[in-house]
Amino acid sequence: GCLLGLDCRYDGGNNYIEEIEKLKETVNLIPVCPEQLGGLTTPRQPSEIREGNVISKTGADVTAEYEKGACEALKLAQLFGCTCAILKARSPSCGSGVIYDGTFSKTKIPGDGKAAALLKANGIRVYTELELEEFWSQE
Repeated sequence: GCLLGLDCRYDGGNNYIEEIEKLKETVNLIPVCPEQLGGLTTPRQPSEIREGNVISKTGADVTAEYEKGACEALKLAQLFGCTCAILKARSPSCGSGVIYDGTFSKTKIPGDGKAAALLKANGIRVYTELELEEFWSQE
């Protein structure tokens, strides 16, 4: 959702990318925000994955909300027959292949966000906005 301009980022903003919006000319887009689907408010405290749990910057464990949002995103993907997703890089929900390490120091480590991991485990190809060239080559 944030990549399409919906103000659902943790800080109430978005990560709009015109190139992704232009995809609607050739594919069906289903905008989602797993964090909102999990019941988190916008704005909300930034969170990162630490030792498998999602912890907010204030120390609250929000793993359950992130896991619920991942399940809801998967349900929507399956309902609409999605075969791939373009998600926000490094996010604790949507990051694919690389996430932040849980120290809020912008240190990156290998890993997947909760929604990205669940989508992948269910056969949905996941790309981030940093992998649009790869996305286009698979079509």
